[in-house]
Amino acid sequence: MAFAEVGGELVEGTPKNHQRRSVPIPRFLVDELAAHVAGKRRDALAFTAPNGGPLRNTNFRSRVFAPAAASVGLAGLTPHDLRHTAASLAMAAGANVKAVQRMLGHASASMTLDVYAGLFGDDLDAVANRLDEAVAARDKDYLRTRPASGGVIDLEKRRSPGR
Repeated sequence: MAFAEVGGELVEGTPKNHQRRSVPIPRFLVDELAAHVAGKRRDALAFTAPNGGPLRNTNFRSRVFAPAAASVGLAGLTPHDLRHTAASLAMAAGANVKAVQRMLGHASASMTLDVYAGLFGDDLDAVANRLDEAVAARDKDYLRTRPASGGVIDLEKRRSPGR
């Protein structure tokens, strides 16, 4: 469910792409979030205005968010900046572009790449290093196997049938 302010009125609807979004919650937040929603109905809002209704962006930003951001030295930070931060952290943690697309609710992975292309690493040396590691691991597994007897057979010393 999403809310939008249209002509000063709060309108309930679906997100822009009319599809549900999946947002990962890191383990370190699960207990706090569970305590926050304890006793609420499953379909209740997790975060509400003081009167219990939906948060209104204009009120929340000016009354709560902006002062909180300024108090920690981040004056000018916006809630949308946190969306970009979440995308950046997901990519830094190794999330693939499709996962970030779903998290942000983008219609396509190409849209995610267009917006966040600068955050996806272009370190070709790191790519080459990962390929080297993959080949080394493959070769290690290929050259040594464990037979049923538990011993190790070195395949380089073993001759193929017919040789």
